[in-house]
Amino acid sequence: MHDLPPDLPRLRTLETWLALQLDQVRQRIATVERQAAERQRGLDARPPVPDWVLERGLNRDSPPVAVHVGGCHMAGKRIKPISRDTALRALAEGVQACGHCRPDRDLGFVDG
Repeated sequence: MHDLPPDLPRLRTLETWLALQLDQVRQRIATVERQAAERQRGLDARPPVPDWVLERGLNRDSPPVAVHVGGCHMAGKRIKPISRDTALRALAEGVQACGHCRPDRDLGFVDG
């Protein structure tokens, strides 16, 4: 490096500034690593995606709206995990099968 100051006082000042910058970089690295570890712990603690879900109506007294494969992006927020038997029973009782994830096909359900 040819652009460094020639005298000792300015070199010491530069050394101090660089040490402070290095400390800030190391602190930021530690913060980012901690955040990544927390994010991974959150992902690891998530419950598994259910095989089948039942989408409920707008209020508690309304009938179910649709049966979905677990993880279907069209399921909405009012869903309840259900078993394979419950999904088949719901389809047999006339609950609509989602047209996107097609749980009736995956369940082997034949209408009629």
